Amino acid sequence: MSNDKKVLVIVCTYNEKDNIGNLVFKILEHAPDVNVLIIDDNSPDGTGLIADNLAAGDNRVTALHREGKLGLGTAQVFGLNWAARNGYDAAVTMDADFSHDPIVIPEMIKAGDEHDYIIGSRYIPGGKTVNWGLHRKLLSRGGNIFAKTLLRIPANDLTTGFRYLNLHRLQDIRLDLVRAHGYGFFIESTFRVIAAGIVPFEVPIVFMDRQFGQSKMSMSIATEELGLVFRLWREKRNKRSFEKPEQTI
Repeated sequence: MSNDKKVLVIVCTYNEKDNIGNLVFKILEHAPDVNVLIIDDNSPDGTGLIADNLAAGDNRVTALHREGKLGLGTAQVFGLNWAARNGYDAAVTMDADFSHDPIVIPEMIKAGDEHDYIIGSRYIPGGKTVNWGLHRKLLSRGGNIFAKTLLRIPANDLTTGFRYLNLHRLQDIRLDLVRAHGYGFFIESTFRVIAAGIVPFEVPIVFMDRQFGQSKMSMSIATEELGLVFRLWREKRNKRSFEKPEQTI
């Protein structure tokens, strides 16, 4: 591992029983020196039990459980804060459904020697999506261009969850201000990264559509993200990036 950094890979799960076991195996195959934290939101399909068995069989794996489906954004914040409290130098976040290939993790860790915040990007040279229909491609690409342009963020993929953070910058990012509980978390957290003066670095990824389980994306999520972008634009315009809202996560 680069510079002997203590790295935690965070995987948030809800109904991923068909993926989580193989994913953890692949993570540790490609990056044997990392630890893995599974945060399960009381999945009714038994994902939590599988996570417990994985943790019991390998001391590099930890399984934590939340009382219900509390939102991906809150799970991400919970995991990052847990990593910082438990002495990790860096954290990698990734989806549980094999959309993100664990083979990229060592590249992210190496790039973390020079960059504090790294995004696994579909929309830079070398990156792409696989098995997506035209409508989904247009929705994702168009949404990213819109958010990037309106918020003036120097990154091309604001909605991917495959990310790396050097945890000494965690408090600078002020995730306590984040109000997006769902997939909009990735847009808002990138916004907070920029507000903290951190320039994201992107590495190309091939994004594979899930083979098992049901996709959690929907038109309502896209609409919610559109509203989020306008809210952040108003905040940026009013220069309130570090004003604490009434409700935080």
